[in-house]
Amino acid sequence: MDTLTWIVVTALAGGALSVLAAAAVALSARSTWVPGLISYAIGALLGAAFLEVLPEAITASGDARFTTAVVLAGILAFFVLEKLVLWRHCHVETCEAHELAAVSNDHGRSGLMILIGDTFHNFVDGILIAAAFMEDTRLGIVTALAIVAHEIPQEVGDFVILLHSGYGRTKALNYNLLASLATLIGGLVAYFALGTAQTAVPIVLATAAASMIYVAIADLIPGLHKRTELAATLQQVVLIALGVGSIALTHYFLEG
Repeated sequence: MDTLTWIVVTALAGGALSVLAAAAVALSARSTWVPGLISYAIGALLGAAFLEVLPEAITASGDARFTTAVVLAGILAFFVLEKLVLWRHCHVETCEAHELAAVSNDHGRSGLMILIGDTFHNFVDGILIAAAFMEDTRLGIVTALAIVAHEIPQEVGDFVILLHSGYGRTKALNYNLLASLATLIGGLVAYFALGTAQTAVPIVLATAAASMIYVAIADLIPGLHKRTELAATLQQVVLIALGVGSIALTHYFLEG
């Protein structure tokens, strides 16, 4: 397949897969699955950032110092954006937004905010996927897998909010699937925009690495510290390692 086809297929399949998987988990009421998914997602994000995306960004730019400076700036930028509530999404059911939505039906207001934020987030994911594929097909596949791994636990939380906000199951599923189309739109916009500005690809890749690192470290890992018992800690470590390992194995099989 050519680069554009890879972007379209992975954007559509990845978005639909994460939403459907999240819906299956949320509707089956297996909330105990969510911490495990989050631990795995942390490993997948960190593995993709440090083993794939960041090395490719450095290679593409030819300047390690500049690339790592972009990563640092990206992490700081995501912190500011999150503080301004422009890119805030919850990953576990115990966060403030979920607690608020669970208290009472707010006639869809919380659900609407979640859908708007999720649509923007998916659009950015599409840009990152496109930039990765434009650099290397293998890198694109690994990046898409890492994004899907991260999206599933996030989508579980979003789905729960929509249900508590008064949306029916079918409507919540349909709206989430519609929001996932923003991934395709972001991918197409990035493909045609970056196609005429190849020098921007390393910067986008470095920003993608910053995004993965920030989400894993700032948004996901703090939630794991709420469970301090030894068994839970060992489970988290194993699942994080499994996430990293899945990225390493994907790299191995694609290279082979």
